[in-house]
Amino acid sequence: MTNRFDNKVVVITGAGSVGPGWGNGRAAAVAFAREGATVFGVDRDLAAMEETAALAGERFHPGRCDVLSHASIAAMVAEAKQRFGRIDVLVNNVGGSAAGGPVEMAEEVWDTQIDVNLKSVFLTCKHVIPIMEAQGGGAIVNLASTSGIRFTGAAQVAYAASKAGVIQLGRVVAVQYAARGIRVNTVIPGQVHTPMVETRLAGQRAGGDVAALLAQRLARIPVGFAGDGRDTAAAVLFLASDDARFITGTEIVVDGGMSVRCG
Repeated sequence: MTNRFDNKVVVITGAGSVGPGWGNGRAAAVAFAREGATVFGVDRDLAAMEETAALAGERFHPGRCDVLSHASIAAMVAEAKQRFGRIDVLVNNVGGSAAGGPVEMAEEVWDTQIDVNLKSVFLTCKHVIPIMEAQGGGAIVNLASTSGIRFTGAAQVAYAASKAGVIQLGRVVAVQYAARGIRVNTVIPGQVHTPMVETRLAGQRAGGDVAALLAQRLARIPVGFAGDGRDTAAAVLFLASDDARFITGTEIVVDGGMSVRCG
């Protein structure tokens, strides 16, 4: 195995998971660690990262961060710099959806969705970019969603709007900082099978019937199988690596062809 990230420091938000299995953050943390990176994985719940730490091994260093708090994000980034001396890669992975359109959704739900999915990316970039600029460069990979580029079967207006915002934020920041050695790209996962399917989405969309929800999702995927967090992680690692040195301000869609399927 090639170690594309030897001597690199990677910060990942949302490195835990709501249950057993391959969430996007957990899979990325494990993959980076296996390719030689020092991984500072953060989550608001340290216990959620226990399985991540067990899988990633000694290269994984857990920390606490609440992405709803500017102060918490600032402290997390300062801790990363103090402990590891640099930040080569930032992966913005935190996110979550809430059902509803503009009429039925409560204003406070809208506000929280924007904060969790979009403002958190703005704030981590605000604090990490000066570090990357001072050290001569770095790579930022943000995670959006196919909900940010098309209707995916359920009304979730705040999630869709915030994830579309993540995509455009990445494009703008990529152009602004390209000449300073900082690349910014976005991974757009589709309906991958992560632990969130069982713990949250089934209750929101299928009355708790996990099998029914999985069948609905699978029917939309042309390749005929559901990917998981490891498929998302593969795209994240590529965009963060020197293999993608000439790639910035763009997106990779990881959805088995779902978002380009007619009907």
